[in-house]
Amino acid sequence: MNPLWQPRSACGPHCLPGPRETPTVSRLHQAGRLTALFGALLFGALLVPVLPVLPAAGRQAAGRWWARLVLGSLGVTLQVRGRLPRRRALLAANHISWLDIMATLAVAPARMLAKQEVRQWPLIGPLAASGGTIFVNRTRPRALPQTVAKVAEALRSDRVVAVFPEGTTWCGKPRAAGACPAGGRFRPAMFQAAIDAGAPVVPLTINYRTGPGRDGTTAAAFLGEDSLWVSLRRVLAVRGLSVTVTAAPALHPEQSASRRRLAQAAESAVRFAGPPTPHRHPTPLPTPTPLAPTSPSGLSLAA
Repeated sequence: MNPLWQPRSACGPHCLPGPRETPTVSRLHQAGRLTALFGALLFGALLVPVLPVLPAAGRQAAGRWWARLVLGSLGVTLQVRGRLPRRRALLAANHISWLDIMATLAVAPARMLAKQEVRQWPLIGPLAASGGTIFVNRTRPRALPQTVAKVAEALRSDRVVAVFPEGTTWCGKPRAAGACPAGGRFRPAMFQAAIDAGAPVVPLTINYRTGPGRDGTTAAAFLGEDSLWVSLRRVLAVRGLSVTVTAAPALHPEQSASRRRLAQAAESAVRFAGPPTPHRHPTPLPTPTPLAPTSPSGLSLAA
């Protein structure tokens, strides 16, 4: 498999914080959270046959409400900074955890781009499909242009589409002298969809904390060979976990813009926002420079 098409991160158990670095709740509290999560997932299952018949505004509201319900059941608080679009935009976010999907859906009425395997997840898979998720088969590189076309079609239909251009989850914060990389580079393929549809790109920075001045990113991360259950157990145990979604100013590419420069500009905006400092609003993001018209029209496997 071409590593540029299916990237892998070096994050793994060695990147986890020590037991004294992350506050935890009691086992009884964890059991209560797990029970609440099952309730939220079952309610989501009831939405599966209902979502397709709801108007667009109803589907968006239901998805946003359900995502907030899931976060609340896990004891995760949500903060939003910046202005999020309600129509016709590509959201490009860093990727740390499966919680990123819930956080994004909770703040923006977006169609998600997800790997094909998510369709098979119990409860979540059918709910994602009924909510309009666009699935990408990462074992078939030749299907990439069709996926880009689907994203562009959704954007032309005035929808918001959320993507994670890093292609996999990362630690979010470097540890052990660089042994745990904070993130990967943004792959440019899906940015071509925004160019083709004439849609703006809104960079999103997702950060996690477990209290004032205490980073919780690695504790929330979906690391390496983690199973969903192992990652879930870690999240259930964390005390005071919060997620902050920061929206940067929108990038408005011209039709002839380079998807690679657009990806680089979005990645720079995401990295610039960084973790929010407690008790202080983040520094305003700079206005991006215009994107030069240097892009070829085709797509390669390295996109």
